[in-house]
Amino acid sequence: MEALWSRLAELNFWDVLRLIVDIAIVSYVIYRFLLLIRGTRAVQLLKGLAVLVVASVVAEKLQLTTITWLLSQLRLVIVVALPVVFQPELRRALEQLGRGKFFARPFRLLGTEDMARVISELVRATQVLAKGKTGALIVVERETGLNDYIETGIRVDAVVSAELLINLFVPLTPFHDGAAIIRGDRVIAAGCFLPLSDSPYLSKQLGTRHRAALGISEISDAVVIVVSEETGAISVAEGGRLTRFLDERNLRELLQSLLLPQSNHSSFFWPWRS
Repeated sequence: MEALWSRLAELNFWDVLRLIVDIAIVSYVIYRFLLLIRGTRAVQLLKGLAVLVVASVVAEKLQLTTITWLLSQLRLVIVVALPVVFQPELRRALEQLGRGKFFARPFRLLGTEDMARVISELVRATQVLAKGKTGALIVVERETGLNDYIETGIRVDAVVSAELLINLFVPLTPFHDGAAIIRGDRVIAAGCFLPLSDSPYLSKQLGTRHRAALGISEISDAVVIVVSEETGAISVAEGGRLTRFLDERNLRELLQSLLLPQSNHSSFFWPWRS
């Protein structure tokens, strides 16, 4: 510490100013990078890397030789694998930097009242779609970002309303066969392509929309609403599980249990699981 203070004492005003600017720029770039990956699955990957780093430090402190050796062997693999794993995020970061969007403001989070309004609009829209047997696929983003899938669709960036959602899924329109993705209180994009579930245990009665809903729910914490085009039945996928044949009351209660803070609703156990 004494050596550090003596070194700092030797710096003049311009040296200190350059040091401050240097630290500020690096800090802001790191901050923007964290905001960028917050909208992707890279967050979970970074958490896994953090766990490995902590485990490595603990193993070295406790002199756990075998574990330390195994973790040291993993380091080289991780260094090689990182560019491959984070390739979509790196590509998107360079694209946004080129378009001047790297320094854009992050999306805002919703309060309880705003989310309750979104839920009401979702329920109202799905009831109209179900009565008309209009197929629909609506994804509500939560902690896991869905930027990879948003980019496959057409940007909408409009406030969520039942009327907007109903019009997005009018048959024979560009948006009809894709998914609408909601972030906060806005429909970010529509006509998006989602990964299909490859589970061998799904009912043969389930079509592409239901498989897409399950697919995105298996790799993220998104809540997905599906309206069947054949029967008009309403389903909700979450955590790789599908809740089917929901009426208006059950749909509202399920969405509230999944999207509102836990203190504002009771827990529900849903019997309609596929």
